[in-house]
Amino acid sequence: MLLLPSVVLLATFTHIPIVATLIDSFYSTPRPNRPSRFVGLRNYEDMVADPLFWKVMWNNAVYAVGTIPLSIALALAMALFVNDRIPGRGFLRMAYFTPTVLPMIAVANIWLFFYTPDYGLLDQVLRLFGVGATNWLGMQETALGAIITVAVWKEAGFFMIFYLAALQQIPPDLREAAAIEGASRWTFFRRVTWPLLAPVTLFVLVNAIINAFRTVDHILVMTHGGPDNATNVLLLMIYETGFKFWDQGAATALTIVLLAVLSGLALFQFVVASRRVHYQ
Repeated sequence: MLLLPSVVLLATFTHIPIVATLIDSFYSTPRPNRPSRFVGLRNYEDMVADPLFWKVMWNNAVYAVGTIPLSIALALAMALFVNDRIPGRGFLRMAYFTPTVLPMIAVANIWLFFYTPDYGLLDQVLRLFGVGATNWLGMQETALGAIITVAVWKEAGFFMIFYLAALQQIPPDLREAAAIEGASRWTFFRRVTWPLLAPVTLFVLVNAIINAFRTVDHILVMTHGGPDNATNVLLLMIYETGFKFWDQGAATALTIVLLAVLSGLALFQFVVASRRVHYQ
């Protein structure tokens, strides 16, 4: 009885919509003069036959590989740095965390100024080294990398908070014992700190993977998936298919693919990666 309110909310807003989406993915898109009808796996067959779908999946994979390790590594480095007794430690913590509290739309507009060709901050700095103007968001070679940079800049501060909290829970006796034994800082980090951070790393990794596949807002503002779908990702494709082209059948099939990818990655993390996690 105590769990019933939470179970009802979870079922209403998570499980029931997933089941309804799965059922809808086997039906065609309803039209004013043509009701929805059962089409079986046709929506999935059309999706697999669409070259854009595979391009979007590749973009999302590159985006995930680019953002997840970079944001986690940067978050850990920042946490280790501000955990030491250094002047202005409180100010540095606030500065590192500030991008996290900014809305993603605001962050996207800030970086639009940075990436503006010739007049943007990035080109202004590179001009000092003799580099000419570059259309960072207008070229296929640089657009996705520019989007990845924005995501890492915003997410690293959020993950840093969890690492910083975990570092502050490590008993100082361990560092003192390691110093007595003559262990270097790198040895202490590799043998003591990093293993003790494993539960936090698992939590951060799950969140980083989810964020990598549910990103859409800053891409809409900065590139809208361009140029030539170079920055188009799965969630953006779902949004455009469902709300721009009004193809409900195709959008639900894409949604099931997204849910399957996230479920598979989460299962892999909790079954395989959690074996290396020690909570005591």
